[in-house]
Amino acid sequence: MALEPSGESGGGGLTAYIVHHLTHNVVYVAGQKFHFDSWMVALLLGLLGCFLLWTQARKATAGVPSKPQAFVELVVEFVDSQVKDTFHGDRRFIAPLALTIFVWVFFMNAMDLLPLDLPAGIVTAVAGEEAAHHTYLRWVPTADVNTTFAMSITVFFLIIFYSIKAKGGWGFTKELFTAPFHAHGTFAKIVLAGPNLFLNLVEYLSKPVSLGMRLFGNMYAGELVFMLIAGLFMSWITFPFGLVANSVWAIFHILIILLQAFIFMVLTVVYLAMAHEHH
Repeated sequence: MALEPSGESGGGGLTAYIVHHLTHNVVYVAGQKFHFDSWMVALLLGLLGCFLLWTQARKATAGVPSKPQAFVELVVEFVDSQVKDTFHGDRRFIAPLALTIFVWVFFMNAMDLLPLDLPAGIVTAVAGEEAAHHTYLRWVPTADVNTTFAMSITVFFLIIFYSIKAKGGWGFTKELFTAPFHAHGTFAKIVLAGPNLFLNLVEYLSKPVSLGMRLFGNMYAGELVFMLIAGLFMSWITFPFGLVANSVWAIFHILIILLQAFIFMVLTVVYLAMAHEHH
């Protein structure tokens, strides 16, 4: 395992503090950098989400539900209602997909609420301050563009799959060259084939880009605000003010965490519904 250099300049201070916290823990796979921290945290949170939902499903009863079971049922019904209102085809795959996205993205976003210097504090307690200075861990996977684009590209392939499933291979290919500008006559179809293809490619490619960048931008900005607040109030004199500022931002940030998980889920369902229903 190799770590990326911190990139800290001789100035130190707030800049060095932020640069350190923005540095990923990196391993090299086939000669390419791989953000091990984002992958590991995302994997563990995904497994945790599956485990929590499984435990409540296993203990589900027809009688009066426990508080955890009632909460899980509330989330499941909420997601299912969103899918039912948007996607009018077979929901047996779409509804579980939407639930997985919502829970997983929420868990990854919620890591932003944990104390920023907790990993460094644990490493310092175990191995000393010098080891903490050279240990890098970013534990908000959705603040890493690689994570958000991995999810959005997966959604993109699902869009292509449902487009071909609904229209057939020839129908999907034909639509790329004949929509949105429908023409009558061979010459007009040939003339408009190029513009139609260009517009369709822009439409298809803009979906994963906007989906991934929206989530990344919001979570990266939120993480950076936490770093700025923590860096500006590092002394013992200003620490109480920093604690208040961080608490206020964390309360507001909870809304962003929930909203971004909801938006990613809803847009995924909307895109798949468009692919499935548009002919």
